[in-house]
Amino acid sequence: MTKALTCLLAGGALAISGLQMQTLFRNALAGPDVLGLSSGASLAVAIILLGQSTILSTITNSWTIALASSLGCIAVFLIMLAIARRLQDNVSLLLVGLMIGAATSSMVSVLQYFSQADDLQMFIIWTFGSIGGLNWTEIQILFIILLLGGTLAFWSIKALNAWLLGENYARSLGVDVKRARVIVIISTSILTGGVTAFCGPIAFVGLAVPHLVRLLMKTSNHKILIPAVFIGGGSLMLLCDILTHVPGSSQILPINAITALVGAPVVIWIIMRNKKISV
Repeated sequence: MTKALTCLLAGGALAISGLQMQTLFRNALAGPDVLGLSSGASLAVAIILLGQSTILSTITNSWTIALASSLGCIAVFLIMLAIARRLQDNVSLLLVGLMIGAATSSMVSVLQYFSQADDLQMFIIWTFGSIGGLNWTEIQILFIILLLGGTLAFWSIKALNAWLLGENYARSLGVDVKRARVIVIISTSILTGGVTAFCGPIAFVGLAVPHLVRLLMKTSNHKILIPAVFIGGGSLMLLCDILTHVPGSSQILPINAITALVGAPVVIWIIMRNKKISV
């Protein structure tokens, strides 16, 4: 039951994050990690797991990793929040987020290069993602975090719908674009950061599910899309979790490998069937 609840919460949160990022940047390739949050979490965890000279490396446990991941996400979030207040263009903000992600990824690569084999293996296993290690206390904390992020997402429905036709149209409807953009970034940061802290960086779900839901439901109204992508993200994660169990064996495959392996052909099939995809 704990694993099933983790799938529903993590998959739904990542799907909502991806939907908000694709709408904010009006970019079909935007996902929850486009702001560099997952990369910031990976850097913080890499410092803990790969930094043998640090004191924290001697007391590594699930809560230490979750705390480090959260701090990494918060650090990148604060940087992006400060930049978002100065930039008027969403495209520029997107590019800054990608550059921050690239910079933190390069730092992780340096730590990996100088790390020992056992520590490197632990870090790589963390990057595969995990949804089976949470207890009831951790699930309750994750639920509270995601409830806060989801509430902010519902609060931004008017702004997200207005953004579909551009910032000028949103302003004409009376939307405070700068304030709404900050709220969307906070919501995405809370949702993505919470999942990454407890489950590791889970890929593909936040990118693919919003497109799948849009194409299947034939609507761009976020009042319908947000609950729909939450259900779709949770359902996809449950399906992928089932497929991680190798028949006739006690081994369990990494969740990240299955999410891409299952989701990519489905997205390609729907795109080919509908001839186009849009935000």
